[in-house]
Amino acid sequence: MGLSYELFICFLLWGGTGLCYPPTTTEDKTHPSLPSSPSVVVECRHAWLAVNVSKNLFGTGRLVRPADLTLGPENCEPLISGDSDDMVRFEVELHKCGNSVQVTEDALVYSTFLLHNPRPVGNLSILRTNRAEVPIECRYPRHSNVSSEAILPTWVPFRTTMLSEEKLAFSLRLMEEDWGSEKQSPTFQLGDLAHLQAEVHTGRHIPLRLFVDYCVATLTPDQNASPHHTIVDFHGCLVDGLSDASSAFKAPRPRPETLQFTVDTFHFANDPRNMIYITCHLKVTPASRVPDQLNKACSFIKSSNRWFPVEGPADICNCCNKGSCGLPGRSWRLSHLDRPRHKMASRNRRHVTEEADITVGPLIFLGKAADHGVEGSTSPHTPVMVGIGLATVLSLTLATIVLGLARRHHTASRPMICPVSASQ
Repeated sequence: MGLSYELFICFLLWGGTGLCYPPTTTEDKTHPSLPSSPSVVVECRHAWLAVNVSKNLFGTGRLVRPADLTLGPENCEPLISGDSDDMVRFEVELHKCGNSVQVTEDALVYSTFLLHNPRPVGNLSILRTNRAEVPIECRYPRHSNVSSEAILPTWVPFRTTMLSEEKLAFSLRLMEEDWGSEKQSPTFQLGDLAHLQAEVHTGRHIPLRLFVDYCVATLTPDQNASPHHTIVDFHGCLVDGLSDASSAFKAPRPRPETLQFTVDTFHFANDPRNMIYITCHLKVTPASRVPDQLNKACSFIKSSNRWFPVEGPADICNCCNKGSCGLPGRSWRLSHLDRPRHKMASRNRRHVTEEADITVGPLIFLGKAADHGVEGSTSPHTPVMVGIGLATVLSLTLATIVLGLARRHHTASRPMICPVSASQ
């Protein structure tokens, strides 16, 4: 009966009986291996270790580049792999790549880490995946594991600013994935799609069609700040879709006065801040006017390697390839920055009801290094540790009650026998 009570207490404390018995060991002690997540598989051999890394490392469908992966403090590179391969493989000797070794009472432990350090592609200054470090251990003759946890920052409320005060009310909002409601939280994982909805409330105006003329992402609400990344340019060309992103306008529109589009989230390389602001220049034309090169919404479709408009003739997007929509080779941002201030003010007075600059943000990204600063001195694991501590206290309390009842039962049924304490 004593054994059954021990099993019952063990079940209360650990949620099962598996941890109540010493672990069994396998017969093959010369080739232990590390159980791991499907993204990272480690093989611990007699004199070397191998690490197999899925290119879908984060499980989001966005593949990492082998050149962004290294192993150990000495940044050992992976074996050469083809573009069609799903895995990246490292093979190193146990004493190479700066691996550390520790001798314990029951194991010889070799430690290293897998580093994913993304770098911008080409002349871009943005990143769409996180820097990540995965600890790796090879224990001889016992087993260990590989794990990596995301960092959760303190939530920061977001705001949307609108700069039009006349009869037409422009808006730019973050939406849920189904476009049915406004997004309640501005937090994203890198590589997620941000769903943006631009809209104009026309009131008693004639029917209007809304266009997103230009969009830029910055680290502050100032659209002229540096660094910046252009999302829409050349009067409605969603140029962010030309890179490794799937950003695109949604077709067809739900209404002429509404335009929806998605943007693959990113952060700026070499900057610790984990948020961005997106500023878009919105404008309207009469709904009866046929879209043209200066009033269009064009997305780049990679499968056909062509630009396609949301509506209007297909050839209105041809200028997106050369950036020759309007002034030859001039983007809206350059012409906007070069325009004298007094002329811009005059233009705004004449067309204030027809266009506006709208800023949405900040969009906050989980897992960036700056999240430590957001949380201050609080460790990202603190909430987890507090929860474990409370659960442990509750389990110990229940265990004490059960042991007390058990001893009373023994005393009542066998009054002549004194119970033996645990210390004896």
